Amino acid sequence: MSTSSIMQETRQLSSRRAALRDRRGLALAIVLGAQLMIILDLTVVNIALPSMARGLHFSVPALSWVLNAYTLTFGGLLLLGGRTGDILGRRRVFLAGIALFTAASLAGGLAQSAGWLLTARAAQGVGGAFATPAVLAMIAASFADGRERARALGIYTAVVMGGGSLGLVLGGVITEWVSWRWVLFINVPIGIAVLLAAPLFLPETPRQPGHFDVLGALTSTAGMVSLVYGIIRAAADGWGNPVALGALAAAAVLLTGFLYHESRARQPITPLRLFADRQRAGSYLTRLLIVAGMFGMFFFLTQFVQEILGFSPLRAGISFLPMTAALFGVSRLSPRLVSRFRPWTLMVTGMLPVVAGMTWLSRISPGTGYLAGVLGPMVLIGAGMGVVFVPLTMASLSGVRSEDSGAASSMVNVMQQVGGSLGLAILVTAASRAGHPAAGPAAVVHGMSSAFTLAAVLDVLALVVVLTVMRSGPGETAKTPRPAGAAVAEQPTE
Repeated sequence: MSTSSIMQETRQLSSRRAALRDRRGLALAIVLGAQLMIILDLTVVNIALPSMARGLHFSVPALSWVLNAYTLTFGGLLLLGGRTGDILGRRRVFLAGIALFTAASLAGGLAQSAGWLLTARAAQGVGGAFATPAVLAMIAASFADGRERARALGIYTAVVMGGGSLGLVLGGVITEWVSWRWVLFINVPIGIAVLLAAPLFLPETPRQPGHFDVLGALTSTAGMVSLVYGIIRAAADGWGNPVALGALAAAAVLLTGFLYHESRARQPITPLRLFADRQRAGSYLTRLLIVAGMFGMFFFLTQFVQEILGFSPLRAGISFLPMTAALFGVSRLSPRLVSRFRPWTLMVTGMLPVVAGMTWLSRISPGTGYLAGVLGPMVLIGAGMGVVFVPLTMASLSGVRSEDSGAASSMVNVMQQVGGSLGLAILVTAASRAGHPAAGPAAVVHGMSSAFTLAAVLDVLALVVVLTVMRSGPGETAKTPRPAGAAVAEQPTE
């Protein structure tokens, strides 16, 4: 072969590789745009709740279900959503989930009654539960393990963790300047853009042969719904509430039955072999503990800056931007960090400022100012989260069989959802016992301080899990192998 022919083939190969990189970059932008839309909906509605109550005549107890209806269906159906993507094709299920989420957002924005809005919010949760597992699964399939995947997961981390505080900003802006209805309408153009672009740039994954594990789907969905509902009810009415206790008891029975069935099913909805790997099992538990503290921190810090510091909704949302900036900035450095340091080292290093920041927040008082007592802890927590979550997510996805990647991705999201609900319930209970609102601002802040203290304890427990369960043994490598699903990116679109 002549030198010119070799050079021509080299140029063609380089061109094909560049085209593949561009395609994967566009695919990543599409799925993360959809993920941001779903994550924003967890917090963007918060600041609009008073306006919704006035517009649709919500009672105070019913108003909380604007959030809970979304959380309940989203958390309850995640495992089913992940398995459905494995069997039917992840792009297909992703698009179906986004279509439902978009339609439900439009319906919610047009709501003329409280029942109408709550139904739309529940439908949004269903759409999110089927779309979300496909996002991580497609990232794992499209980007090779190591620096390439770390870069993609760094952006994913910034979207997931930063989206919560960004939602507070958008909620304040939209509610003050336009109408509460637009916190739902804003999803419609984004959803339509994703639905139009996804078939062009997202590769479809091969369908996995097999059938749905109907009993596993029923017990997991009913068990997760009961668990999330029980936690939500306990947060509102106390851990001694009989309905909450009944729901939690039912969840224990259903989820125990689910585990028993999954251990014997030929094609389980959640293969228990996912938990046989110590690193992966530890990553799930660590995520649950971290998110439990994180969600509670958002809940109480939002109240502190508005009720104690007197910030407007818009200013309160903007006050969280330094945390988002720190998290996003550090997440962008993750590919370089992962290539230079062991994932375990990064997780330990990242947890230290998280623990320090949460401990700092536990010292708040009625005289604490934003600059002196809030800004510093938020930056520490944001920076620490930016370091922790990329290697943590890599540990959850590495070495997973291609047919299990949807289930593995679902478990990541389940840990976040259950961790957030459980953490909020526990921290609300701790705050209520430490200081009742009727006793005045000092008692309220004392309750918040107790909640932040408990959140710091949860973060310390997460650090202990990383130090013990996730520490690499003598024969283990710091780098994890590329999973079998990594070749999926080169599949042609349908």
